[in-house]
Amino acid sequence: MTDHATAIRGPALTFTGNPFQVGGVQSVRHESDALIVMQDGRITAFGDYAATRHLLPEGTPVTAYPDALILPGFIDAHVHYPQTQIIGAYGKQLIDWLNNYTFIAEQQFSSPQHGHDVAKVFLRECVRAGTTTAMVYCTVHPQSVEAFFTEAEKINARMIAGKVLMDRNAPPALLDTPQSGYDQSKALLRKWHKRGRQLYCITPRFAPTSSPEQMEMAGALWKECPDAYLQSHVSENPAEVAWVKELYPGRSGYLDVYGHYGLLGPRAVYGHGIHLTEGELARCHETGSAIAHCPTSNLFLGSGCLNVENLQRADRPVRVGLATDLGAGTSFSQLQTMNEAYKTAQLNGNALSAWHAFYLATRGAANALYLDDRIGSIAPGFEADLVVLDLKSTPIIDYRMQYCTSLEESLFIQMTMGDDRATKATYIAGKRVYDRDRAGTHTF
Repeated sequence: MTDHATAIRGPALTFTGNPFQVGGVQSVRHESDALIVMQDGRITAFGDYAATRHLLPEGTPVTAYPDALILPGFIDAHVHYPQTQIIGAYGKQLIDWLNNYTFIAEQQFSSPQHGHDVAKVFLRECVRAGTTTAMVYCTVHPQSVEAFFTEAEKINARMIAGKVLMDRNAPPALLDTPQSGYDQSKALLRKWHKRGRQLYCITPRFAPTSSPEQMEMAGALWKECPDAYLQSHVSENPAEVAWVKELYPGRSGYLDVYGHYGLLGPRAVYGHGIHLTEGELARCHETGSAIAHCPTSNLFLGSGCLNVENLQRADRPVRVGLATDLGAGTSFSQLQTMNEAYKTAQLNGNALSAWHAFYLATRGAANALYLDDRIGSIAPGFEADLVVLDLKSTPIIDYRMQYCTSLEESLFIQMTMGDDRATKATYIAGKRVYDRDRAGTHTF
């Protein structure tokens, strides 16, 4: 059955290249009065309104957003939906925070209903922040994955998620075994991978919580299903890096643990990567493995500041996408996450521009996920996932924008002062799932 066409009109911005490589202005397409036509979940036309309106099917309603900016939907490259309930939990550093909050909260996901309840809140907050795709950690419980995909499917969101593999160094209630982890992951993968817009991700939590036997079986599963995704954590915290060295003394470094078990390659995305060596970054480049940049949680847990500029070095660029990393991350908003990314870049002696930041949350993240042929850009044939930003979402932003003299400055104001209040509307597969200004703001 063919859906009726819908359309939106207003200023629009999309990336056509990588600003780390070709410069900001040269990497974007900006239409001051754009028309975007959507049908059957995809964009069918995009361009200047006057030049494109002849492509609008007769009788198609057009929703106008004159004082806003239409962007590709934001993409969150690393997030834990079970940690929604512990956002803002006081902690010292990574390992203490895991033991005192995360592992306790995750035990509740043995209840399927709890998983559904939290997934609904998580997805509601995603669309409220303009996030349309996320790479998501569930818990060790298969039912947590079932709950998440079931709720994501209801809104037709393109989500990537998987069951956590964890057979040691965690509470007994959260442990699986190498065999049960493999069997449960394989069953979930067969059911959900490429079902509609859902994609499955093999998910060893991180090297310290998976035995060599489990890592080997995770690698075997990925080899059997090479078009699936793989996610884990790497080099987040200096104490964690030292711990991995103790647990895997035969490996040359943290990343080499994953490499040894066949867990590097296209569609492998590793959270943090703050303390990766030059040799490890070169290996990421060579294998096509990606890094999820999690500045908010990196600051919250005192883990360090990832040097994104170095990751994007022209002679060995590493795929990288922006990530909230809830719940050590403290906001669903990618605007707030860009704000923290700017600050961490400053601490590394670099000034992250608005071009760079918005790229990392859209086309850059899509590139990290090997989905840049279908999401992360506004173009005919792409999936119609869009966010509409109100450029005057608060009185002080409205005031500040009166003195704005360029598009880049406008974007910088939004990323340093904006938050979820800036999301005027969110579209998933061409359907408006969030409208800030209506009484009933969500369609789910």
